[in-house]
Amino acid sequence: MTATDPDTLSRDAEAEARQARRFNRINKAGAWFQVLGLAWMTPLLKAAAGDNPKAQMKDVWRLLGVPLVAIVAFLVAWSALAPTVQTSLGAIPGPAQVWEQVINLNEDAVREREKRAAFYERQDERNARFEEAGETDRIKWRDYTGQPTYYQQIWTSIKTVFFGFLLATIVAVPLGILGGLSATANAAMNPLIQIFKPVSPLAWLPIVTMVVSATYTVDDGLFTKSFLTSAITVTLCSLWPTLINTALGVASIDKDLVNVSKVLKMGTWTKITKLVLPSALPLIFTGLRLSLGVGWMVLIAAEMLAQNPGLGKFVWDEFQNGSSDSLARIMVAVFTIGIIGFLLDRLMFAIQSLFTFTNNR
Repeated sequence: MTATDPDTLSRDAEAEARQARRFNRINKAGAWFQVLGLAWMTPLLKAAAGDNPKAQMKDVWRLLGVPLVAIVAFLVAWSALAPTVQTSLGAIPGPAQVWEQVINLNEDAVREREKRAAFYERQDERNARFEEAGETDRIKWRDYTGQPTYYQQIWTSIKTVFFGFLLATIVAVPLGILGGLSATANAAMNPLIQIFKPVSPLAWLPIVTMVVSATYTVDDGLFTKSFLTSAITVTLCSLWPTLINTALGVASIDKDLVNVSKVLKMGTWTKITKLVLPSALPLIFTGLRLSLGVGWMVLIAAEMLAQNPGLGKFVWDEFQNGSSDSLARIMVAVFTIGIIGFLLDRLMFAIQSLFTFTNNR
């Protein structure tokens, strides 16, 4: 039997150690790829590192290839079927027409930014001339009142949904903790939850509109009435998933931990911060993700009726416009809403991954 060279054994051990460290880094990165919706990157990196490339490429095909094929099939079917459906505005636009409107909306935004910059430049020049001439009483500063760009409407919708979501979280999490800790409080809240949870935003909106109009009477406040109406409607429709999941998470805490808190004679605040919240966080974040998704769906209907200058109003204006490009622009908005909804969910999942140890998605 030939003796193995000690140097060879040492090199092999070092190579195995390097390989193990490489796979460990890939696995750690894989957790974030999962959060970002890029799970196919993990098997691709493992295949490149030499970990059973054939099996890893099967995973790449399942995680990336199959979805891409499905998307291509959808686009082909859309292109073939869209011209066969005729409406009062013409045929349903296909992918090419929708992409054309994406380009047009971007060009419109660029032109609007240029007009805005030119407006303020002219205003600065005019006021500078008045100042040089000593006619300071003629100096005036006006805000540009042009049409909001598509990107500004997207940003308005995102701000509105986050404001409504924040209000819902502030209300729902404390109430959920109270309901989870107290059977009496839970019994008191449960019928109200069951009654109000199914209510449509279209039912809430007239009530919210009248309340905001009656109570928010300033004309130069921090928020516009349409913004508050949309945001509060989002709050009323989106707080229920967080409230229910928070109560469930708190009520599901291990009884042994509760008994330990009694033995240690923890105060209420200490019990909530050191025991209740850490144990219930996975379900609380599940509720927050559901609430944000509901809020984003509700927002579009709320903006349509409240005329808040966001994506909902954009869809409504294009529907009322009735031009040959309106259908394609509405479909651009549909895809925008879907993509932003996906990104918001990934954002919440990323935050959940930072604060909890759950692998639920």
